[in-house]
Amino acid sequence: MTYTEYWDQIYSNIDELNSLILSYWNEYSSPATWEFSIVLSATLLPLILIYFFVDRRRIFEIFFFGYTVHVLWTYVSLLLESTLYFIQQRFLTPYLPFSLNMTASVLPVAFLFVYQYCTNKGKNYYFYLYAIVVSALFAFGLAPVSVYLEYIDLRKGMNYFHLFLIDIGIAFTAYWFTRLVLKAQRG
Repeated sequence: MTYTEYWDQIYSNIDELNSLILSYWNEYSSPATWEFSIVLSATLLPLILIYFFVDRRRIFEIFFFGYTVHVLWTYVSLLLESTLYFIQQRFLTPYLPFSLNMTASVLPVAFLFVYQYCTNKGKNYYFYLYAIVVSALFAFGLAPVSVYLEYIDLRKGMNYFHLFLIDIGIAFTAYWFTRLVLKAQRG
């Protein structure tokens, strides 16, 4: 196949895939379905909690941490979805990453509050313990329920323990990166 033939084939398949995803979303995940309200709630409720409970004195530090969790989880999720290991089957919109409600809201906000709590108490070492507990709750509590309700699908050997390790890895990386930025800021 030539360079142009490859790209013609890729464009054709992407158009077909996008059409199929839009059709699926309209049938199983659009505002006309009850599942949409769950996805929308999972997107909005954590953001509302931030408004009321974030420590405004340290808002940029805390939001930096949460944003780092968001970015890392979004990239990991995109990789896992594109390789068919972890599929978000109910999603807010077919035009954005499917796991947006989790990677932009639920996970970052949960870990953001863990970070805020531990650093406000001056016990940064507790962050590791609390992050492990929250990771376990997501991986071994929320994920099985989401699989049962057909909100997510784990394939190709992906399991809850893998999600647990990913959560821990992302939380710890975001923590270390935030601490590094704070150290650089202080000089």
